[in-house]
Amino acid sequence: MTRLVRIAAFVSALALASLACSLGGSQSLLPDTPNPLVNQPFPAAEIENDEGGPVTISGQLNYTYPFFTAGVAQPVVILEDEGGFVTRDRNFLIPVESQVLGKITSDFYTSPFDYDINLPQVPSGTVHDVDQNGKTDPGIQVFAVAYWTNTFDDPYLERRDQGGGGWSSAYASTQVSDDRDNYLEVYGGKLLVYAGESGQGFPSGFGEDARLFTPDDPIVSVPQGWTLVDLDSDPFTFDRSREPKVDLLEPESLALDDFSSMGFTEAFDAMLKKFRTEYAFTEYKGIDWDAKATEFRPRFEQAEQAGDSAAYVLALRDFLWSIPDTHVGLDTPLLDEAFSQETAGGLGLALRQLDDGRVLVTFLTPGGPAEAAGVGLEAEVTELGGKPILQALEANVPWSSPFGNAESKRLQQLRYALRFPLGTQVSLKFANPNTPPKTVSLVATAEDASFSASSLYAGVTGLELPVEFKALDIGYGYVRLYSFFDNELLTAQLWDRMMQTLNDNGIPGLVIDLRNNGGGNGFLADQMAAYFFDEPLVLGNTGHYDDSIDDFYFDPGDENEFIPPREELRYFGKVALIVGPACASACEFFAYDMTLQDRAEIVGYYTTAGAGGSVEDFLMPEDISVRFTIGRAVDAEGKIHIEGKGVPPTIRVPFDQPSLEADLLEGQDVLLEAAIASLDKIQGAGLTPSGSPTLNASIDLFQAFDQGVPYLEQLSRDSYDPAELSQAGQTYAYTVPLDPPQDAIWLYPWCTASDSALEDNWKKIRLEFQLDGKSIPADTFAVTDADANGSCRLVFVQLEDWPAGEHVLQTRVTFTEALNDGTSDYPAGTHTFEYHVIVPPGD
Repeated sequence: MTRLVRIAAFVSALALASLACSLGGSQSLLPDTPNPLVNQPFPAAEIENDEGGPVTISGQLNYTYPFFTAGVAQPVVILEDEGGFVTRDRNFLIPVESQVLGKITSDFYTSPFDYDINLPQVPSGTVHDVDQNGKTDPGIQVFAVAYWTNTFDDPYLERRDQGGGGWSSAYASTQVSDDRDNYLEVYGGKLLVYAGESGQGFPSGFGEDARLFTPDDPIVSVPQGWTLVDLDSDPFTFDRSREPKVDLLEPESLALDDFSSMGFTEAFDAMLKKFRTEYAFTEYKGIDWDAKATEFRPRFEQAEQAGDSAAYVLALRDFLWSIPDTHVGLDTPLLDEAFSQETAGGLGLALRQLDDGRVLVTFLTPGGPAEAAGVGLEAEVTELGGKPILQALEANVPWSSPFGNAESKRLQQLRYALRFPLGTQVSLKFANPNTPPKTVSLVATAEDASFSASSLYAGVTGLELPVEFKALDIGYGYVRLYSFFDNELLTAQLWDRMMQTLNDNGIPGLVIDLRNNGGGNGFLADQMAAYFFDEPLVLGNTGHYDDSIDDFYFDPGDENEFIPPREELRYFGKVALIVGPACASACEFFAYDMTLQDRAEIVGYYTTAGAGGSVEDFLMPEDISVRFTIGRAVDAEGKIHIEGKGVPPTIRVPFDQPSLEADLLEGQDVLLEAAIASLDKIQGAGLTPSGSPTLNASIDLFQAFDQGVPYLEQLSRDSYDPAELSQAGQTYAYTVPLDPPQDAIWLYPWCTASDSALEDNWKKIRLEFQLDGKSIPADTFAVTDADANGSCRLVFVQLEDWPAGEHVLQTRVTFTEALNDGTSDYPAGTHTFEYHVIVPPGD
């Protein structure tokens, strides 16, 4: 058996593209071949334990999968309507009325756990005629018992809980194939069937095609009521016990591979074989497993011959660190002592590298070795331990290895290059601002402040809720999305509450801060992103190694897609995401989702971690758990889109000295300010339009006003006190968002206290017009006079058919002499009215 791609229970908490893929793509898999039993009577099924049929069923679920309980708050065991499997409809939604909820009767978090279900006297499942006799019969209802998690809305499983539809392929009473040629076919386990009338036909075996509910099935008749069918016998066994036991089955592909009883060398060989076949990115990363065997196997052999567990653990660590994949790693307390010794001492400073390559001091431990030696904030460090600083950084192998991209690796090298065993003497060459370079010798002391300050998770306490939302004073929403690995029910409920608040209060924009989100459940991440979209959207797929074809297999029906929530929870305001290297795994899938259809701006100094696959754990000797990547995630076009790349910012904020000073030294959140600025930016701003709007001077101005056609100042975000206007030498700027595009009037009015004053003033006024950098002749504009508490002259034109982009319009007004409009004096000179009319791109 190979790896199941869909897990109905959605237990794959770290499956970035989610091992719990949706079963989309309705199709029929039933072969069109004749059944020789058509029109022949069916023999009665041989019944075991005929006690009238099941009334209550109970059983156990024994799990070894390490992520089984992760994030689960509302586990359920249900009677699952198998209508999807019977018809091979992978979009089939288990109807609410057919969902019979069971009880988990022991500790869910301790394997195995127990359950029981009281069967309804008459169930409400979908009815199917499966006897293949060509006649219309009352038919039967077919059920399995299955484990699920309920995350969204009410206690019953909705479409999102069901991953888009289908049938359970894991942790159910049935065994389901994941081989490409027999994909998602039930090949064993137990089914519960209900016949409303006696004599209904049901298969007693799989037939020659080894598939259930196909024309070659041998058929028997089943009694009225409930019957338990054991598919593992040939022919099937039909059990009518009142209280049968039905255990739920963990697939072999999800069971924890265990090499812990092997010797070090044998376990290495088994591990390497697993990597060779199942690791998702061998070719993509150019990994030579033969070369790694040559490099590392001798170390495992030596450790085994010497009986040296410490040497074995270090060999295993170094092998895993040699694979450039953020998801690869190990969990063992046997490394804790080595880690503590090698990182116990610090020099009392933290460093960051600017975009221009300089390495500056960003933190000093008060009273620490660096501060005592005269090192100051913003000092440039040029040498460490007698080596040029960049060379010293490059040589460092951080304890947080391995990495998916170079930016993440460099940030960790900056952190770990400053950690040493206690008492280590380290030379440091530095230059404080505006002072000559100086070399000092520092002794590593037991100080952790600098180590904590340089962490990607600095400031995170671990007590945070997965979703923490607030309204900013400027009117936008702000949410810290800390994890997709927390209580999934709580996470979804907090997300729903936030969306309702945003919509109820008309909040026009939202900043989503992902800087400290280490990932979690990829399916949950995708569906939380779906709240910002109005329709289903294919996101990509995940392939896994299939031993039946000796290659990675992507089933078209397993494509990941958005399942939007109910309409009142969908949000269509502007969105900006803040990301960084600590945004990994499912966090990156969420960020990628938000780049689709240009839904959000991505703001950051750096790209995300580049962890773009789903993972599996296995056991090695000394009770060491190893994790590696087994799911190859791709985008909707089948391209690897996150692994090793991450999600780059669409607005990359430079990490220069001003950013360093503002962010790390002054406590100013530069990235948040940049995100807010992106929300303030009008869509289409900065975009060069393909042309200019049409100028129409043939309109009746006052009729246009009566019809609601606005003039530019009415649409502008900016306004001025009338007493401030028309001063020589001034420019009056107006930002005019034109969303949606509409006709508008470009207008210059001049009003005076009397007709005579108007004529006198007008002789001293010269007008010049520009549109998108081109001069517009004054006679292009129409002129009309009007009485409005005095005498006014209006110069105007209507602007129509706006191309998308940012249009710049100027009205330059020159008073050739000083003038008076009857109430105020105006000096000679030129003033300008400048309009930035921004038209968003169309869909």
